[in-house]
Amino acid sequence: MDSNYYIALEEKYGAKNYHPLDVVISRGEGVWVYDVDGRKYLDCLSAYSAVNQGHVHPRILAIFKEQADKLTLTSRAFRNDQLPLLYKELSELTGYGMSLPMNSGAEAVETALKLVRKWAYVVKRIPRHKAEIITCQGNFHGRTITTISFSTEPSYRDDFGPFTPGFITVPFGNAEAIERSINENTAAVLLEPIQGEAGVVVPPVGYLKQVSDICKSKNVLLIADEIQTGLGRTGKLFASQHENVRPDITIIGKALSGGFYPVSAVLADEELLGLFNPGEHGSTFGGNPLGAAVAREAIKVLIEEKMIENSSKLGEYLMDQLIEIPSRHVKEIRGKGLFIGVELLPEAKGARRFCEAMQEQGILAKETHENVIRFAPPLVIDRETIDWALPKIRKTLTML
Repeated sequence: MDSNYYIALEEKYGAKNYHPLDVVISRGEGVWVYDVDGRKYLDCLSAYSAVNQGHVHPRILAIFKEQADKLTLTSRAFRNDQLPLLYKELSELTGYGMSLPMNSGAEAVETALKLVRKWAYVVKRIPRHKAEIITCQGNFHGRTITTISFSTEPSYRDDFGPFTPGFITVPFGNAEAIERSINENTAAVLLEPIQGEAGVVVPPVGYLKQVSDICKSKNVLLIADEIQTGLGRTGKLFASQHENVRPDITIIGKALSGGFYPVSAVLADEELLGLFNPGEHGSTFGGNPLGAAVAREAIKVLIEEKMIENSSKLGEYLMDQLIEIPSRHVKEIRGKGLFIGVELLPEAKGARRFCEAMQEQGILAKETHENVIRFAPPLVIDRETIDWALPKIRKTLTML
């Protein structure tokens, strides 16, 4: 059965909430994936940064199989022998005193929002149900009803109201706009250090530090959504560290499991996460032993195999090479580490056709916000592979 067979099945029986490229992947290894017809591709999306460690990393796979043979789920009604170790190792790695595991990134965002609201009422003494959270234009924090309530993307919102109240949206990259929007009911500022789904939008240098200082001076919590940017993607453990900022709350997910299992977490100190009481929040699968064991190994290989350093070094190299491509279609190239966006001019007629052309040459990338090509390969990529890809990328950007 070839690709057309599977594509036809999906078109007939699947909901149309995605618009994937017409490639049917059946196998992956490291930075490479293979389709059902035997063609080989360089993955430059990494499942939206969920496979920073590369596809089917052998160490994570071994732990996955070992734990699956023993125990997969207890629910949080009982304790298990993997979750306490994950707690300890996350704290040792990140410096946060506590963590709260969930499954998807959107669940972790919802968890953080509940946490800051409780802090607002119990600690800051904001009148009950009056807390406000400041968010940024162009944000992407998930597709739940609450997270789309403060999205500025019409396709995420238009047919899905009424929306959750309590959010104020300001321009991204403008710290003064955040400061002006803070009032006596402001509980927190929620932002991505680099906006991924908006097109790898990098704020001005110093922005995050300025926002952090404003939050501290105004007794407002800073929440960093590092679900895409965290765990090495930008060349640091967290993108916030590029400006030596330690948010009150950091949200992680995606690469926390190396692509094997949905695992996310909210990181904070005990003064915050200690506010939750039994029964106030939870998840049947959150913190399960299989997910915890996988996350533990995913973190270890990220650190021990120096993938974060590789992202910093090769990200700089890839960016420099892309900037040198003489293309009449390119408006701007931006990013940090192996998290790079190539924004095309409107006259280029959209990024999708460029992604389709690269697919024909064995490179898989995905358009975002119509005019941006995102390059975010697994952090295990080497210079030889980048050098293999660059002529193909150059050909696409200069010939179409």
